[in-house]
Amino acid sequence: MTTTGIGVAADAPPTPEGYDWPQVVADLTRLLRLTPTPVGMKLFESVAEMEAVPRIRRPQNRFALDQVVAQARWLNFTLGITMDDLIGAQCGAPVGLHPNEDEGEWRQRTTMTNVWFASDADSIAHQQAMDVLPSGRYTALAVSPLATGRLDPPDLVLLYGTPGQMIILINGLQFSGYKKFDFSVVGESACADSWGRALRTGEPSLSIPCYAERRFGGVQDDELLMALPPRYLPKLIEGLEALSRNGLRYPIPPLGIQADPSESLARSYQDRF
Repeated sequence: MTTTGIGVAADAPPTPEGYDWPQVVADLTRLLRLTPTPVGMKLFESVAEMEAVPRIRRPQNRFALDQVVAQARWLNFTLGITMDDLIGAQCGAPVGLHPNEDEGEWRQRTTMTNVWFASDADSIAHQQAMDVLPSGRYTALAVSPLATGRLDPPDLVLLYGTPGQMIILINGLQFSGYKKFDFSVVGESACADSWGRALRTGEPSLSIPCYAERRFGGVQDDELLMALPPRYLPKLIEGLEALSRNGLRYPIPPLGIQADPSESLARSYQDRF
C-alpha cells in the first residue's frame, strides 16, 4: 500500500509555533458570524494514539463519517473511530482508512449503478474521480470541537456556513498573497471534495455537501463546507480583519436591486472604480 502522508501545498503558509484555539474560534465566530461549531479532524497511525486523546468517546455502533463529524459540531463530542466503526468503504477511503489504490477494488466499484449513475462505467468513473488521502499509513481518526484543543493541532479544520459566509472566508484567504482557488464537485460522496481533497492536497477545499451528508450528517440546506489545514487560519483571520476595517464584512447588507451603487463604490474604492 501507498504510505504517502497528508499533503502540504507548495505555497501554503508556514505552520505557527502554536495556536490559541479558543481565541481562533472566537475570532472566526466574530468575523464570520458562524453558528455551527468549528471542528478539528486528525488522523493517527495507531489506535492507541487516538485513544490517548483526552475525553475521547468510542462509537457503540457503526456510523457514516459525516455522522461522526456531525456529533462533534452539533453535540460537542470528541469522537474516535477506526475503519471497523464506519458503515462502509466509501466513508473510510477518502481519509485513507480503507485501501483506495488507483487500480484497486474500491476504485472499480459499481455499487452506485442504477442508484446515482446510469451504468457501471459511470459508477467507476465516479470512484476514480474522488479525491482521497492515499491509504496505508493511518488506522484511526478523531474529530473534536476546535476550541477544546484536544487535537493539537488537527490535520484539518472543518467550517460549515452559508454561501455568503464562504465567499467572505475565501476573500480573507485571498487578501494577501493572492491565489485563485479551484474546487471540485464529484457529486454524491462530496466528502471527497472537502476532507478528502484537503488531506490529499494540503489546500483549502470547499464543497457542496451531498445527499448523504445532509441525510445522515445533519448538514443544513443552506450550508457549504470548507475544509482547510490549520496553518491557513492566521492568514485567514488577518485577511478577515483587514476586510472588516475596509467595511467588507459578513453579513453583507443588500443595497437594493434598483438603487444607484455609485456612492457605495466610491466609499470602498475612493473614486478609483
